[in-house]
Amino acid sequence: MTDDKDIDAITEQIVDAAVKIHIKLGPGLLESVYEAVLVREVERRGLGVEQQKPISFEFDGMRFEEGFRADLLVDGCVIVELKSVEKMAPVHSKQLLTYLRLLHLPVGLLINFGESRLKDGLHRIANNYQPSFSAPPRLRVNQKKHPP
Repeated sequence: MTDDKDIDAITEQIVDAAVKIHIKLGPGLLESVYEAVLVREVERRGLGVEQQKPISFEFDGMRFEEGFRADLLVDGCVIVELKSVEKMAPVHSKQLLTYLRLLHLPVGLLINFGESRLKDGLHRIANNYQPSFSAPPRLRVNQKKHPP
C-alpha cells in the first residue's frame, strides 16, 4: 500500500504538471488534448499512468465489467478526472468520490483545464483520507473532504 507521503508526493507532481501545461496551452482545447499532454508529462516525471482505464466492480451480487472508465490512474493509487468546461458542476466531484469509494482509494484529483486560472479548477477529493502530515500549500487548494 502506498503511504501518505507517497500519495501526497504523487498528487503534488500531477498538480505541478497540470499547472505547467495550463500556463503553456491555456483553456479552450478538448479534454483529450489535455489528457494526452498530461499523461506524457506525468510519465516523464517517472510515474506510471493508465489512461482511460476500464474499472470493474461488484454491487449487490452483480458484476459490472466496465462500470466506468477512469481518465487517469496514476501509480495505481490516484484517480485523475479531467474536464475542459467553463464551470464544473457539483456532480463532477461526487462522481470522483464514487470512483474513489468503489476502488477503496483515498485521494483523487479533479482538474478542469477550462478555467482561466487553473487554480480555480483544481480540486483534491479525499475519501475518508487524513494525511499523517500537513500537505504542502499547493495541495490544499480547493480540497474537499467527504464523510464515508
